[in-house]
Amino acid sequence: MASNLNPNWAQLLETLKSNGSNKHFSKHSQRSDGATEKTALGKRKERSNENSEAVKPNPLVPTSSDCSLTDVVAMDCEMVGVSSLGNKSALGRVTLVNKWGNVIYDEYVRPLEHVVDFRTKISGIRPRDLRKAKNFNVVQKKVAELIKGRILVGHALHNDFKALLLSHLKKDIRDTSEYTPFLKEGRSRSLKNLASQFLDVEIQNGEHCPVQDARAAMLLYQKNRKEWDRSIKDFIRLKEKQKKRKKKKKLKHGES
Repeated sequence: MASNLNPNWAQLLETLKSNGSNKHFSKHSQRSDGATEKTALGKRKERSNENSEAVKPNPLVPTSSDCSLTDVVAMDCEMVGVSSLGNKSALGRVTLVNKWGNVIYDEYVRPLEHVVDFRTKISGIRPRDLRKAKNFNVVQKKVAELIKGRILVGHALHNDFKALLLSHLKKDIRDTSEYTPFLKEGRSRSLKNLASQFLDVEIQNGEHCPVQDARAAMLLYQKNRKEWDRSIKDFIRLKEKQKKRKKKKKLKHGES
């Protein structure tokens, strides 16, 4: 014959069962909450790492607001096509930046000849840009004033000089297409290529921006300024020595 349990015992057993299941549940919930928190933190860290990698500072953005005319300036020109076939280059836009990369001159230019090809895909120049453009002679005169007596930086500057009908002292030219450490197997490389390798920045993806290109050339120079300037001085000294030797040889031959 089964004995009846004391009501107090029955109540105590129920309480113990209830507490045991609660403990089990709380441990399980703590584990799941902890795992969720860990996962959330992990994702947050991953996201922050992704953002830091994606948002890299652009070295071409000027670090100073100084727009004064400095001892070093960089120039870049964009060309349009003239002549019957449009295969002759003429100046369409010229940009000058100071050593900080701030624009000191930026003008569209009305060529002396009729424009046949605006070369928009590369130059970024459109017909509307030249409607209120300045006359070639005005721009030429102003550029000559700005670069006079200053170190001029650029890429393949001989093309710009040809379009501007200007020249510059060789000792004051810093051309990124001619600087020996930038050459590959003795050949010049594109500004786009140099900017990618030495500045870790992409330029000229589509229409060219002369402001961006001038800044890239300036930064390439600034990063190598000491060595570059020294190489120019050494080259000038070597040329002077060679001239002196030639003079001496001429004098000797004259005496004999």
